[in-house]
Amino acid sequence: MIVGTGKFGYLRDYVKKNSDSELLSTEYHGFSQKLQLKSLCGNHFEKTLTKFKGCNQKKGPNCSEIRTSC
Repeated sequence: MIVGTGKFGYLRDYVKKNSDSELLSTEYHGFSQKLQLKSLCGNHFEKTLTKFKGCNQKKGPNCSEIRTSC
């Protein structure tokens, strides 16, 4: 999928507006894909969109004060 269009554009905008993380992935193939992200504290981490969005796991494991499970 081309960056900035369709589902990937929505995903990029969602990450930007709803977290302090930066989306490093350049493609999106579906909900089970692990997204590459960079946390505000500089650590790289991976989360599926389901966990990132639905389980409120928007920070890297070393930046989170409280980890929620889903």
